Amino acid sequence: MSLKISNINKSFHDFTIYSDFSLEIPEHTISCILGPSGCGKTTLLNMMSKTIHPDSGHFYGFDEKIISYIFQEPRLLPWKTVRENISFILKDKEPGKIVDKYLQLVELENFADFYPAKLSGGMKQRVAIARAFAYPSDIILMDEPLKTLDFKLKQNLMKSFRKIWQFDKRTVVFVTHDIDEALLLGNDIFVFSKAPVQIIEQFKINGSSTERSLESTEMAELKKQVLKIME
Repeated sequence: MSLKISNINKSFHDFTIYSDFSLEIPEHTISCILGPSGCGKTTLLNMMSKTIHPDSGHFYGFDEKIISYIFQEPRLLPWKTVRENISFILKDKEPGKIVDKYLQLVELENFADFYPAKLSGGMKQRVAIARAFAYPSDIILMDEPLKTLDFKLKQNLMKSFRKIWQFDKRTVVFVTHDIDEALLLGNDIFVFSKAPVQIIEQFKINGSSTERSLESTEMAELKKQVLKIME
């Protein structure tokens, strides 16, 4: 099964972002949208979530889906603890077991009663990831959630994300301008052009993302191909 975006058009004033654009997203995989800053990646996520609407065209398979969103910043409520930031979105009468399960997966079970002000940037974003997966959504949209983190924090966060996704394989659409992030996380990588957006190339990566290394021959060769395409 897949989600289909068919012949969409979207402009802001006289600036065309999408013109007769189509895309098919496999379900229960991680689809990475890789492209230059400002090309329209976030605009596409916003249309998927119906925050904004295309000028024309169709989104098939999205109407009946529940969507979670992970932003560039964690957007935690500062007056709630880590546990409460996750549990307040759940309708279960006893959400504790669900919260504990996802906090374990992102290795924050010992910080459940901390307030966001006491957490590092990477820890806050791990709470945001746990919250998105704890919510009973079908699709998780991720808008450059690693953008503001340094290399080490980014590596730790990708490890947490891969672990939680292997446990609970939702349909994920991950937007980034960072090639390494796409290579380490994606099952499918869609390389976008500048606006008006076209798909320059699509790459499919087989195997578990938990076993990938940028130092492997396969990843190094693939990175060369992507860099050449994006020149």
